[in-house]
Amino acid sequence: MACLTSMIEPLRAANEISGETAFRWTLISEHGAPVDSSAMVRFHPSADLGAARDVDYLIVLSPPDARFENPRAGFGALRALERHGAILGGVSGGVFLLARAGVMEGHVTSVHWCYAAAFADEFPHHATTDEVIMPDRRRVTVAGAAAAFDLALMMIDKRLGADVMTEVACWFQHPLVRGEGVRQKIPAPRVAVTADMLPDPLARAVQLMSENLEDPICIADICDQIGISPRHLERLFKKLTGKSPLIYYRNMRLAAARQLVMYSNRSMREIAEAIGYSSASPFRARYAENYGLTPEEDRRKINMFRVRENAPLPSSAAPVRTPISQP
Repeated sequence: MACLTSMIEPLRAANEISGETAFRWTLISEHGAPVDSSAMVRFHPSADLGAARDVDYLIVLSPPDARFENPRAGFGALRALERHGAILGGVSGGVFLLARAGVMEGHVTSVHWCYAAAFADEFPHHATTDEVIMPDRRRVTVAGAAAAFDLALMMIDKRLGADVMTEVACWFQHPLVRGEGVRQKIPAPRVAVTADMLPDPLARAVQLMSENLEDPICIADICDQIGISPRHLERLFKKLTGKSPLIYYRNMRLAAARQLVMYSNRSMREIAEAIGYSSASPFRARYAENYGLTPEEDRRKINMFRVRENAPLPSSAAPVRTPISQP
């Protein structure tokens, strides 16, 4: 819901401020049927995806595990709109549907940090970035609701100029207008700071850890690469995270594993191997220790929220929440 309103409200305000209908938008779903947002607020689309015509932008909003009820028709509609000149975009989990449609091949995709491991697992050959907005020719992908607001501001700037764009930002008390090249703020696990706020040696250690989830790197090798002693690294981690480097690293790997538990159908053995465990048994034990339940129990619990009495819940329903902006 936040992604949807973050795209539309700045455009609505720009029309009001400029005194002209510079932007128009239409809500569509796969079949034109009502869709409940993640906040359980129901939206009533004006059209179905197959009937969408003459659009400049088609922005897909969905959870990462969304599926079209008729994938062939849904993906075909996306590709047809692209052939007829529409710029295709995705916000947050919406990038998964674009990638499944095959329209992101050869393009760089902005992937929200909380979906990065799941996206890399499903699309290992797709180029990704942690920049919040990634325009790449006739594609634009966005990591999160606040970044969707920034994308709308960029569209306003392009169409109506910086004065209107600035006034819109001030209307909503949006303090920082982020353009291309701005990287996501990513929380450091179990720490009340973001990763970019960590001191340089610690930030470099965390980066090496994040780059070696499947084949874990030993702490001594990390110390050699960043040029500090294991004792110094231990002190830094304990002071700033309350954890040893080893525990911090393990928590990072488990967080990546939880994405695969939540957003993939991979077996627990495969997930264990993906984060560097030789078998599922120690992985299950560490997972339960960290999250209070086994990965199988966690997956069942998550699925309970998605399916009730064998009917898909709105938060993961196949109809896609898709605003279309038509400057």
